[in-house]
Amino acid sequence: MKVVLLKDVKGTGKKGEIKEVADGFARNFLLRQGLAKEANKSTIAENEFKKNATAYHKEMERQEALALAKQIEGKVVNLEIKCGDNGKTFGSITAKEIAEGLNAQGFNLDKRKIDLKEPLKTIGTYTIIARVYPEISAKFTLNIVAK
Repeated sequence: MKVVLLKDVKGTGKKGEIKEVADGFARNFLLRQGLAKEANKSTIAENEFKKNATAYHKEMERQEALALAKQIEGKVVNLEIKCGDNGKTFGSITAKEIAEGLNAQGFNLDKRKIDLKEPLKTIGTYTIIARVYPEISAKFTLNIVAK
């Protein structure tokens, strides 16, 4: 029996695939558990429509991410940090502060998208990478100055 899988089924297939399975397996397990629908013209057409809609939305997200990456590319973010008389800093600059600095400039970016290995504890200029979307990243400059 041919079925359209509604969810991932271990050993059978992924969501959205059309599979040929044993009749008993389909009737007694897949259909009863709501894991699949019997494949007919309407369910196949519905499945194709969902695949096309998902692909369209992913492409729109990707286009938005590309636009955001182009806007962020080459920008300069200035942040201040408290320093002692001898130049020693109090605290550090984390991804959260960097994201807030970008948000202040009008870029809506989450702190988890900032690629920072460890907090920055010295004054200076750094090149930071923001991973806007998988395989899409933008480089910008971060200036840390004393307060």
